[in-house]
Amino acid sequence: MRPIIAVIDDYEDFVAGLDAYAALKAQLPDADIRVLTAQPLDQAGIQSLEDVEYLVLIRERTRITPALLQKLPALKAIVQTGSIGAGATSHVDVAACRDRGVFILEGRTSDGHSAAELTWALILAASRNIHSYMDSLASGGWQQGAKVHRLGRSLHGQTLGILGYGRIGQLLSQYAAAFGMDTQVWGRENSRAAAKAHGVTISTSRDRLFETSDVLAIQLRLNEETLHSVTARDLSLMKPTSLLINTSRAALIAPGVLLEGLRRGRPSMAAIDVHDVEPVSASALTAMPTCIATPHIGYVERNSFEILFGSAFKKLVDYVRGQPPSS
Repeated sequence: MRPIIAVIDDYEDFVAGLDAYAALKAQLPDADIRVLTAQPLDQAGIQSLEDVEYLVLIRERTRITPALLQKLPALKAIVQTGSIGAGATSHVDVAACRDRGVFILEGRTSDGHSAAELTWALILAASRNIHSYMDSLASGGWQQGAKVHRLGRSLHGQTLGILGYGRIGQLLSQYAAAFGMDTQVWGRENSRAAAKAHGVTISTSRDRLFETSDVLAIQLRLNEETLHSVTARDLSLMKPTSLLINTSRAALIAPGVLLEGLRRGRPSMAAIDVHDVEPVSASALTAMPTCIATPHIGYVERNSFEILFGSAFKKLVDYVRGQPPSS
């Protein structure tokens, strides 16, 4: 039979231009492959999926709920680019999929470089008020960005704090060294062990990390333990000149805490790539002059997508052919 496959949430309409997509078409030449670009998935889009057997997700852009599964009667498998997470932090209702007999295929995650680079870009932009100066220049101003909030500040000689020292945190510590920054880390035992092995300073405590970092990057995995784990008390410990970066998951920070912290001036600024509700067009947080934000684009670049889709499509091809999924 002709497999029916749908890739949803391709907001920028670039999946069809990937090498991974060309490989999928070559390996399943008879497949009916549909790519939906609506943002978010609308009712018409859902109706167009009624006969779809294999649904390919782009990261966490769509929540797979029991109500949505009921509208997809032909669905056999969900193919995830990256991982689906676990428990309450997952965007896929695994139990509902299991009850419906819908198999879940997970691809590999990206190599971390794209997210680390975006994180560093935000650190630079926020530290030097680049966004404010650009806006000022576009409206005819000259060197007027500092009037929006604070005077920009060089990274050299500052201290980068990293909460969680996985792949991305380790890349950030390398970038920091190149910019003449000191780095300190706090995290679980394995994070501290990795930092020690790399010769990176381990903070004497979690509180001390918040108290002494000029730039603090949250690089934790979101799970039941870390959900809402960054609290108002944590932010109250930060320097009045500090910068907070969150490119991991919005739900790592307790609801409303970052907005209130910025209003109180601790941290002085924030730069975020993740949001409580996505997609988001505007919010009280993104409207703050001391917050710069991007629309969750840490993984949105060609190299990352080739990795994500290449792995996911290989798993899909194996499954459709009745073969054991490739690693």
